[in-house]
Amino acid sequence: MESKRSQFFQHYGSILLLLLGIVLGSVVGVFFPQAVTWLKPLGDVFLNLLFAAVVPLLFFAISSAVANIDGSQKLGRIISTMAGVFLSTIIIAALCTVVALWFFPVEAPEVPADTVNELLQGSPNDTWGDKLVRFVSVDEFYKLLSRENMLAFVIFSFLTGIAAMRSGEAGGAFRKFLSSGNEVMKHLLILIMKIAPVGLGAYFAYQVGTIGPELFGFYAKPLGLYYVLGAFYFFVFFSIYAYVAGGKPGIDRFWRNNILPSATAISTCSSIATMPVNLAAAPRMGIPASVANVVIPLGTTLHKNGSSMSSIVKIYVAFVLIGRDFFEPTTLITALGITVLVSIVAGGIPNGGYIGEMLMISVYGLPTEAIPAVMIIGTLVDPMATLLNATGDTVAAMLVSRFALGRKMQDTDLIERE
Repeated sequence: MESKRSQFFQHYGSILLLLLGIVLGSVVGVFFPQAVTWLKPLGDVFLNLLFAAVVPLLFFAISSAVANIDGSQKLGRIISTMAGVFLSTIIIAALCTVVALWFFPVEAPEVPADTVNELLQGSPNDTWGDKLVRFVSVDEFYKLLSRENMLAFVIFSFLTGIAAMRSGEAGGAFRKFLSSGNEVMKHLLILIMKIAPVGLGAYFAYQVGTIGPELFGFYAKPLGLYYVLGAFYFFVFFSIYAYVAGGKPGIDRFWRNNILPSATAISTCSSIATMPVNLAAAPRMGIPASVANVVIPLGTTLHKNGSSMSSIVKIYVAFVLIGRDFFEPTTLITALGITVLVSIVAGGIPNGGYIGEMLMISVYGLPTEAIPAVMIIGTLVDPMATLLNATGDTVAAMLVSRFALGRKMQDTDLIERE
């Protein structure tokens, strides 16, 4: 009996401590909201540690995975399959939202004119071409080390891995260095996650104590629809994706190992902060390292189911606000195109979708009074959107493993291989 109890706590002790921290944080946020400002620094320390670790972890994970890809797991097949999975799931999420809005129409909230102009930072002379160049590249190496340039850093790490793979025998030592660095960063993540119950509990207290009350104000109806639809998509569609990837065992593996990534995503509202936890959970879900270390980091920037759904809701609310028909066919087709772009543009940092929202408003030529509505809604849906964005990367990696490797994953087969 004692042995079984010891094994139980060995496997689930960290999760139980994490859930305890989250519950306590939620209680503090509800009943003692004045205390959340004192707790937030604890969450900030934990989040800063994750952010500091994510850049080297990302580099070694991607570079080592690409550099050591063998002939049976060709990079081109993984990338092409990944692109298909990303695009398909983003469009499915958007279409689900359109259908939900058709059956459950919402009214746009009344938005005060004094908007958060500080969120619209950047040079007014910038074109979208300038923004795109900055999004995929930087002009100095040191700028790659900032999480604000995450896609540029992913591309650099990817190219480094390709160069190491193509260097043959001369690059052998460098490939070993990349593999060794990847292992070291995994253990660093384990150390950081020791304080996860305290850090995530503090962030939950802050989220509940600050954003919570606003959810029941003017924005309750569109937000309520988004959260209900998001929860439905999270449990139902992610289960379907996991079943396609690995049958019933795939569903079990995904949900059993998705608790910590989900909690991290909700409490930090950051896909980047969740990425290291996703990478740690991927082997237990049966995802090969050669797939996980490419798909999950790229998915952090390029694959966003939650942003896809929130983009449709924000376009709909903006159209209702100015009295235009959202369900006109041309508008819907344009909305789907914008949603794909927004899902790519939206960065992995908290509240990183404002550039995407400005893209939406620019394409449609919406008046300035629509800006506050989409920004406020974008901020308030951030926890659910991040949950769908971040945890959608692991289930997408399961699908890529299924289709790129050409067979269903078995319970221990891929884990033992890796």
